[in-house]
Amino acid sequence: MSQLIRLQDIQATHRDLIGDDYYDPTGKTAYGANEEKIGKIEGALVEDTTGRIRYLIVDAGGWFSSKEVLVPAGLARIVGDDVFFDSLTKSQAEAMEEYDHDYQYSYKEQYEKDRQAFVADTVPTEERVEIADTHYDAPNTLELLEERLTVNKDRIVAGLVKVGKHVVTEERNVEVELEEEHAHIERTNVDRPTDRRIGDDNGAAIEVELEAERARVGKETYVTEEVNVGKTTERHTETINETIQREELDIDRDGNVVDREGNIVDREGITADDVRRARGK
Repeated sequence: MSQLIRLQDIQATHRDLIGDDYYDPTGKTAYGANEEKIGKIEGALVEDTTGRIRYLIVDAGGWFSSKEVLVPAGLARIVGDDVFFDSLTKSQAEAMEEYDHDYQYSYKEQYEKDRQAFVADTVPTEERVEIADTHYDAPNTLELLEERLTVNKDRIVAGLVKVGKHVVTEERNVEVELEEEHAHIERTNVDRPTDRRIGDDNGAAIEVELEAERARVGKETYVTEEVNVGKTTERHTETINETIQREELDIDRDGNVVDREGNIVDREGITADDVRRARGK
């Protein structure tokens, strides 16, 4: 019956067997059904004979005040720095035993406890799951993430055109032809007798009205110009420079697993007996 040990323990004592590129989910954010955030991954339990991850230690503090539970690794879906347990509900986690850091867990014993917890009476019928062997296989599919630029356009006020008017005063001369009358006196010598006596007219005088034209200036307003303000649209292209990231697999062109330096990692020759001898068993 294989025993389960913490991943951090095998990393500390058998780093030469599992390599530097061994997947470690510790510290990643954990989500339950409906992508509800429930806490984080506190670590993992692996088989002492194969080094395979069988359980993830999940801190379900988002559902309970304080409770760590063991969730079969096959229920996990890993996306970047997040771990999703798409079928894990609060009722299921509540039916699980709390993880004991000092207890020596075995794969077979914990398997039986899971079969009971996921179909417990406290779990609603629609949430019950029949646990199978495949639920303990750690995810072998990684989702490679890539950042892509998304460019949106916002409408802003780039300028303001305001057309008004003001009054300009100027002096302007207008020539007007005017008429005026002047007195014209004609004197004619006459030599004829008359019955009137001098002084009878008592200083009679002749009056003649003299007329003249005077310029009367008035002002009329005319529309001299119409101004219509419209808009035209011009297009231009801007180049936006931004740094993006993407994830790539650690494999070479021939499909071999490589480390960060590009060296081929070969673990095909490692057997369960090799692991036991390396641990002094």
